[in-house]
Amino acid sequence: MFNPFKRKDQTQSEPEGRVPPGQYVTEKFPVLHYGTVPQYTNVDEQWDLRCWGELAEPARFSFREFRALPTVTIKTDIHCVTRWSKLDTVWEGVSFREFLRHIPPLKPSARFVIAHSEQGYTANLPLDVLLDDDVLLAYKYDGQELTPEHGYPLRLLVPKKYFWKSAKWLRGLEFLDHDRLGFWERYGYSNNADPWREERYADD
Repeated sequence: MFNPFKRKDQTQSEPEGRVPPGQYVTEKFPVLHYGTVPQYTNVDEQWDLRCWGELAEPARFSFREFRALPTVTIKTDIHCVTRWSKLDTVWEGVSFREFLRHIPPLKPSARFVIAHSEQGYTANLPLDVLLDDDVLLAYKYDGQELTPEHGYPLRLLVPKKYFWKSAKWLRGLEFLDHDRLGFWERYGYSNNADPWREERYADD
């Protein structure tokens, strides 16, 4: 039987203060997701990013328009609910805070965001969490374009939360005045998803 919490790639030592409780460090980058991996034969024509909800008016970015936005590179640790942590990962993309400067103004009522991905997958987060310095709309990992398995052409990156909140294959951002559970949250995963508190499931 498949055990998602089996320790397959534990290193000899785990840096003190950087690995949340119940996690082990891996050098690999495991691939975990719901559904199949989307494939694009012409990303310029097949992909866009849309924003709607609690903002002055909806917005849409083509692939080229999005890739023309200012970018940043960050180094950060990431933590998966299946108990692996990967340290010093390097990502490039558009800071979420920077992205907000390029869409119509948010209404004062905007407090939550739903990330919409291919195949109907969603992840929910409070807006104030997305305003952290390390939150990206990411399209490069370790200096290279994201692979399809890791979210090409765009994924959300929220390092302070378990990695299912970093939704792959991002297609839309919906701004809300109230919280609404995402895909895994509806199936019993924690809404807060704080690795340092081991908030894996709703009843933790």
